[in-house]
Amino acid sequence: QVQLVESGGGLVQTGDSLRLSCAASGRDFASYTVGWFRQAPGNGHDFVAAISWSGRNTDYIDSVKGRFTISRDNAKNTVSLQMNNLKPEDTARYYCAAVQTTWLPLRNAGQYTYWGQGTQVTVSS
Repeated sequence: QVQLVESGGGLVQTGDSLRLSCAASGRDFASYTVGWFRQAPGNGHDFVAAISWSGRNTDYIDSVKGRFTISRDNAKNTVSLQMNNLKPEDTARYYCAAVQTTWLPLRNAGQYTYWGQGTQVTVSS
């Protein structure tokens, strides 16, 4: 069992940066692939980025490549999403999710077992 808690969201302007954190509790978190998803009103959970248990493998959607960076610190049971050069289209509620698996680029929300409650990111133009 893993519990996930996101933090770091907020209201920012176009071009600003935010750093989201996902704090995990539970055993063996270091063996989990972790993904970040976002949900805008009326939409489902859209994949943003994922990182393997070791941190050596990452995956991003094209629209955030070069702007967002996912990282993890297994000693602290945290996964972060550094978001730079934010755009209004990045506005959404951001969720971290985890699944205990060897590395695969898992982009489907249904492939993840555990979810946090989300943190809101709003980017004004």
